[in-house]
Amino acid sequence: MSVEDASDDHGGHHHLPAVEDWPRGFGEASWWPFITALGGAGLYVGAALFVLARGETALVDPMAGPGVFVASTFLFLAGLYGWLYHAFVVNFWDGDGHSKGLRLGMVSFLGTEVATFGAGFVYYFFIRAGAWPPEHIPHGFLGSLVIINTALLIVSSVTLHYAHVALRKGNRTRFIQLLAATLLLGVVFLGGQVYEYYEFIIVEGFTLTEGVFASAFFGLTGLHGLHVSLGAVLLGIVFIRSLKGQYDAERHTSVSTVSMYWHFVDAVWVFLVVVLYVGAVYSL
Repeated sequence: MSVEDASDDHGGHHHLPAVEDWPRGFGEASWWPFITALGGAGLYVGAALFVLARGETALVDPMAGPGVFVASTFLFLAGLYGWLYHAFVVNFWDGDGHSKGLRLGMVSFLGTEVATFGAGFVYYFFIRAGAWPPEHIPHGFLGSLVIINTALLIVSSVTLHYAHVALRKGNRTRFIQLLAATLLLGVVFLGGQVYEYYEFIIVEGFTLTEGVFASAFFGLTGLHGLHVSLGAVLLGIVFIRSLKGQYDAERHTSVSTVSMYWHFVDAVWVFLVVVLYVGAVYSL
């Protein structure tokens, strides 16, 4: 969509700044990425203020950190909503001309995710090179729950793949059914991970402060759980939009990008299970 289209026909619905002053050929004009970035930066500022408020000689008011963090969370979510709405939702049927760029953007984002998870795994491999085995591994660490959760996530990738295939073949009913199944499997996986945390923390007393292995375990599984939660939110958005009649064989960019993200998260979990769960148990 051109800048002219945005300003002449749909400027009021696009949440755009003064597009008439935007340089021609520069692309679409939107403040939402900046608002999102400002909210994201505020999360770190809030965390820093929280740390500065601790100790005997607090440098800031104890409520400053939580206040900034909460305000930044709302700002971040509002910016993310506006950004996604502008990029994907409004005037959906006008065309899908930016699909290649959006897919490349998702590939670039997944590259940063590889670096993020890679840092966590490097930390784990580093502690494995030191004193091993760990002093405390919970009973049933590699039990049926992990196997079931892994199977659920793998099956969810299969259902999402065939949902996308059904959409591209014009079978909207099957697409919606398989998309709903994918979302349900993701939510059940998250429930299983919450139950595993309950068993380890409350029942077994295996907490984040148990040692370096515990910090690696909760850090990696918690980071992955956060990504699965985000993926479930994205799947939920795609599912709601599909119920409202959006997507067809030619317009399915957000289905493609969310699929890429979900398959990546599934692949990370399989690697995590092999390295963290299986590697820890069979090296004792």
